[in-house]
Amino acid sequence: MGSSKSYKKVAENRIREDFGFYYEDFEVGQIIEHRPGRTLTRADNIWMTLLTMNTAPLHFDANYAEKSEWKLPLVDSTLTLAIVTGMTVNTISKKVVANLQWDKVVLHKPVFEGDTIYAESETLNKRESISRLDQGIVKVKTNGIKQDGTIFMTFERTVLVYKRGGAPRYDI
Repeated sequence: MGSSKSYKKVAENRIREDFGFYYEDFEVGQIIEHRPGRTLTRADNIWMTLLTMNTAPLHFDANYAEKSEWKLPLVDSTLTLAIVTGMTVNTISKKVVANLQWDKVVLHKPVFEGDTIYAESETLNKRESISRLDQGIVKVKTNGIKQDGTIFMTFERTVLVYKRGGAPRYDI
């Protein structure tokens, strides 16, 4: 049945997926490469601008973008922030009680339609919660990385996560 922490034996010849770090699993200084990556499409960019009512033509008007210094439509940075955050969930916040803070969001380089992005996170610090004995607070720094290795985005995120044995259980 395998010995991965990501799977739990629930019965003979039956396992259940159980992704995500509990508080105890985080190690300060540890770097986690999040996979798979995601290739961004024109449809992704247009949908995000429609959903968020972002009317900046640089994101959806190719003719306008062609006349800009970028020459191509830029992918909406809130979309890249959401996708990079989502890439981290399986490890960083699958056992989350709550996201507490996003901080120091920096957009270093543009992202264009057709770019493939990846993420990696470093555990900066952790501490047990004073008021919630079955939970802990973890802070990570996440890099958004393009297919060529360029870091296009960095941010820090603080999460409140369950300790082992404290998370809600699946009873089905």
